[in-house]
Amino acid sequence: MSADNKRRTFIKSGLVALCLLPATASAKQRYDSPLSTNRLRPPGAVSEDNFTGSCIRCGRCVEVCPYRCIEPLDLRQGVNAGTPIIDVENIPCYLCMKCVDVCPTGALQRVAQDQTRMGVAVVDHYTCVSWQEKILCRTCYSVCPFIDKAIRLEQFKPVVDERYCTGCGICTHACPVLQTAAGKNGKAINIEPVYAYEFSLPESEITAVDGGL
Repeated sequence: MSADNKRRTFIKSGLVALCLLPATASAKQRYDSPLSTNRLRPPGAVSEDNFTGSCIRCGRCVEVCPYRCIEPLDLRQGVNAGTPIIDVENIPCYLCMKCVDVCPTGALQRVAQDQTRMGVAVVDHYTCVSWQEKILCRTCYSVCPFIDKAIRLEQFKPVVDERYCTGCGICTHACPVLQTAAGKNGKAINIEPVYAYEFSLPESEITAVDGGL
């Protein structure tokens, strides 16, 4: 089967499945955004308010990604089924920017690598071993593709500058500290999809997240 036929089959299957969603599923379950801590849209994604309508679920971004970090959402995600998501704890985005070149609708817009804003990294000062002064850990700082800009060290502690953070999640993926010991999910540094909501989040919520940096 050719790539075009596979793509058409994928789209048809998704549309059929959406029609078969249980009638008892709540509107909240069907229409809530799938984005959350460490679960992000690919680079160049338009605002989440517009993404579901712009993305045609063609799967091209999934196919072209050399790192296999982009995955289509499954049928349980309602109208978001088939749209792309990146779980940076599993595989982060390495900013190759191939996905933005193949998107046919502009759901992923062409953007420079350093202008990508998938989200913003937030350091948990209570679980980060450097902030707790337990050991000297430079992992997130060392792996950051924009070292000394997006992440810098202040008194040997990692500090994120949201002006330069792309939200790629490489720092999260590399972080050796799991929050499970503290009764939380994620790592000591996590990505919040703030920029995906820049046109829809109340200013108070954006300020609250940025204030945690």
